[in-house]
Amino acid sequence: MVTIGYALSSEEHPASDLVRYAARAEDVGFGYAMISDHFHPWIGEQGQSPFVWSVLGGIAQATTHLRVGTGVTCPIMRYHPAIVAQAAATVATMMPGRFMLGVGTGEALNEHVVARRWPAYEVRAAMLAEAVDIMRRLFAGDQVRHYGEHFTVENARLYSRPDTPPPILVAAGAPRAARLAARIGDGLVNYAPDPGVVEAFDQPEKPRLVQYNVCWAKDEAQARATARRVCPTVALPGELGQHLPEVAHYEQFAGTVTEDRIAEVIVCGPDPERHLAGIQRCVDAGYDHVHVDQVGPDQEGFFAFYEQEILPKLR
Repeated sequence: MVTIGYALSSEEHPASDLVRYAARAEDVGFGYAMISDHFHPWIGEQGQSPFVWSVLGGIAQATTHLRVGTGVTCPIMRYHPAIVAQAAATVATMMPGRFMLGVGTGEALNEHVVARRWPAYEVRAAMLAEAVDIMRRLFAGDQVRHYGEHFTVENARLYSRPDTPPPILVAAGAPRAARLAARIGDGLVNYAPDPGVVEAFDQPEKPRLVQYNVCWAKDEAQARATARRVCPTVALPGELGQHLPEVAHYEQFAGTVTEDRIAEVIVCGPDPERHLAGIQRCVDAGYDHVHVDQVGPDQEGFFAFYEQEILPKLR
């Protein structure tokens, strides 16, 4: 059985709108939401990037039963893992049983702002494993003194903690990252319905989340144009998106992306069968949670369409 969620794009929407959209997602019937944690948008056209932990406080007050996760936070450079643990524990006390901490190895776009060298994946993976261990110990209420290869924690303890620690979901876009997620995580998060990642994760008892990009509009041509203008970066190849450090670099590469290429990775237009088929592709690839990212400003049109045409067919 699949659970359908909603993706809150911090790169496209101001903080107050993100809070409002989370409440709308709950009202419409989405089962959960994932909110991105960026310092920068991918391209200037997107135009936003609020501090996610402030937004989550607002969402906690605006919703009552929607599960919410970070999709995803990088606890290895811009944030120290002890600070992420405190932030996550506080949010979890504000939405008991509803918060999920999604973590990953990050992108240079966001992490370079603290002027540290961007390491190779193998180093970042080791940093993430160490960070997750630190956070779990803090969630448990331990007094943590840690002198590790990558992090130092000097006599830290969390005093504001939920009764149950939030689950830690680990992002993976390739098999090696999926194997790490299986070892250290309570679930998997991906941004494309790659069956090879699920196979490498090989944890059928744990949740497997995937983001599914769409652009609803009243006609397909309008949707394709919006998707190409607002979110061309989803069509960038391979691991390129993890290594470009500046918005200007993404804009240069995004200029090479065509509308036809965008339509291959974002479902564009008002045909409900195409939206349903895209969700089914995610399920067939092995994902049991699918959070839908509506590209562009027309979130209200998207909510009405999914409430009337999509969600009833999936219940």
